[in-house]
Amino acid sequence: MEHYETTATAGTPEGVGLTFLTLAHSLRERVDRHMTATAGLSLSRTKVLQVLAGQGPLHQAELATALGQAPRSVTQILEGLERLGLVTRTGHPEDRRRKTVELTDAGRTTLAAAEEAGRRVLRRFFGSLAPQELTDLDALLALVANGLADDGTG
Repeated sequence: MEHYETTATAGTPEGVGLTFLTLAHSLRERVDRHMTATAGLSLSRTKVLQVLAGQGPLHQAELATALGQAPRSVTQILEGLERLGLVTRTGHPEDRRRKTVELTDAGRTTLAAAEEAGRRVLRRFFGSLAPQELTDLDALLALVANGLADDGTG
């Protein structure tokens, strides 16, 4: 893992923050690579399928909003997922530009495999922590998450 902190910032909010960002980026890349190699789905594609699995069929614009992504980015992901047979896109009878996206059975199966692949990686990296360490880390991350929600800087 790369470290960006210097002796001057070690143990400071900015030093810990930079270490956290580096670790999070590295862990995300490893999870993404493992999920892609094992199940053929990247994290971004998995997230699209997770939203569809949780919310049911959605119009592309609704899906983009749910994902917090630009509609154009979602369209590109959906085109790939459709080619793989993991989603279907159906045109609206009155507005051909409006597409409803639905998860297929193959999509559900592939999503389950991708989620399990992701869980395996996370268990490998966090499984060495003692139960109390996991509880403590979870509580600390919740504090950071609350700070993000209350920050107002976007």
